[in-house]
Amino acid sequence: MRDDGTRDLLKGITRRHFFRQSGFGIGVAALANLLREDLFLPSVYAAGPPGGLGGAERPPAQGASEGFISERAMVPRAPHFAPKAKSIIYLFMAGAPSQVDLLDYKPKLTELNGTNAPEDIFKGERFAFIRGTPRLLGSPYRFARHGQSGAEISELLPHLATIADDVAILRSVHTTQFNHAPAQIFMNTGHQIVGRPSLGSWLTYGLGSESADLPGFVVLLSGENQPDGGKSCWGSGFLPTVYQGVEFRSKGDPVLFLRNPDGVRPEDRRASLDLVNDLNRAHFEEQGDPEMQTRIASYEMAYRMQTSVPELMDIAKEPPAMHELYGTEPGVRSFGNNCLLARRLVERGVRFVQLYHRGLDHHGTNSRDDIVTRLPSLCRETDQAAAALVKDLKQRGLLDTTLVVWGGEFGRTPMNEERNGSKFLGRDHHPRAFSLWMAGGGIKPGVTIGKTDDLGYNAVEDAVDVHDVHATVLQLMGIEHTRLTYRFQGRDFRLTDVTGNVITKLIA
Repeated sequence: MRDDGTRDLLKGITRRHFFRQSGFGIGVAALANLLREDLFLPSVYAAGPPGGLGGAERPPAQGASEGFISERAMVPRAPHFAPKAKSIIYLFMAGAPSQVDLLDYKPKLTELNGTNAPEDIFKGERFAFIRGTPRLLGSPYRFARHGQSGAEISELLPHLATIADDVAILRSVHTTQFNHAPAQIFMNTGHQIVGRPSLGSWLTYGLGSESADLPGFVVLLSGENQPDGGKSCWGSGFLPTVYQGVEFRSKGDPVLFLRNPDGVRPEDRRASLDLVNDLNRAHFEEQGDPEMQTRIASYEMAYRMQTSVPELMDIAKEPPAMHELYGTEPGVRSFGNNCLLARRLVERGVRFVQLYHRGLDHHGTNSRDDIVTRLPSLCRETDQAAAALVKDLKQRGLLDTTLVVWGGEFGRTPMNEERNGSKFLGRDHHPRAFSLWMAGGGIKPGVTIGKTDDLGYNAVEDAVDVHDVHATVLQLMGIEHTRLTYRFQGRDFRLTDVTGNVITKLIA
């Protein structure tokens, strides 16, 4: 152990080293003193009130960050104006379902099936896999009108047809991305490159959560594997990590490492958690690292989840009628189980629940990814449960305050891909036009908005982009999208970047 004189000498050397290496020495310190005191604080504390709503108010510079993450991060906060929805369930069909086989009926495309596509629509176009002159591919499936609204829906979605008057179909969405990973990241974060906060992160950052014992943003996965965009699809980007999505598993332990190890009593866990939190608080007081506060909040949430999650995930306690409605089987990893869990989560105050079902990628290279065998199979996996979710929310009085969104990252071409001369029917990636449907949470029910050309290639009426969809979702949650911001690297960022218009025709 060095004596005090040695320690003082080392401190002096360190100070002299700092000023010498800083280049500008005392001048830098003087300049910093002239700048705003909160300039170098973590941006979550300098960007306005918790959640970034309001914008005009600013917290005091000194002590503003103390306890914010651990104590206030998920406290419910008032929106900009009265919301129509207070929670969202987003059914993300990863892989991009074919709009012309499901929701966008094109009789002209069927009439021209097998003929060469007009050169004027594909000349200079960049496709993921199509080469040469592609041939048009009409849908092999029948469409019919359903409900009083007369919505045209494919025979592959018979359960959606039963709720035609409860949903709004949007047929004219377009995106800038035509490969899965960047398109999924773009659809979830408003930017095609990893590093931006996801929609669920922005919402919990802005509004907090009404659940004290569960995360505000929960992710449920089913299908073949994880989305191509990976965990960036539900990451918090540059927001504090307390706002990132928490993945729940529908089979096995719902959250890894949540249970106490064998031989560890609850009181032992509590004591060890208190000790770790004390150390983290000491580190925060010394270093000012906001991630320490995030870690404390995460540990405390995990402790509460040890009780809340097992009860939540036990869908076996649901009555037989619920399992029949959703087509669920307790203990099985499935989209249906996740839809039922999503309802249970919003009942408990979770702000944003996102379901990813992977596999809706039908290129037609073989029978496992074509539109004749694979697409119907995928519809059977998802259609019943998605419609059941809307029916279940409605009968419980939750649909008015829960926004349900269904859709993928882009659409599919109205031409047959025929990769390497394949004889199977399939469609390539298509960013110029695709379809979504929404229900509840302030959505105008029983309407079809937007129109594509006779071949389903381009949006020709009420064309909207990804940022418009995001702006509309935020609007329904009571957030003016240009005011939900976060200062990072010297500028204010938002989910809708520098564009975005609310789709007013969608709102009741």
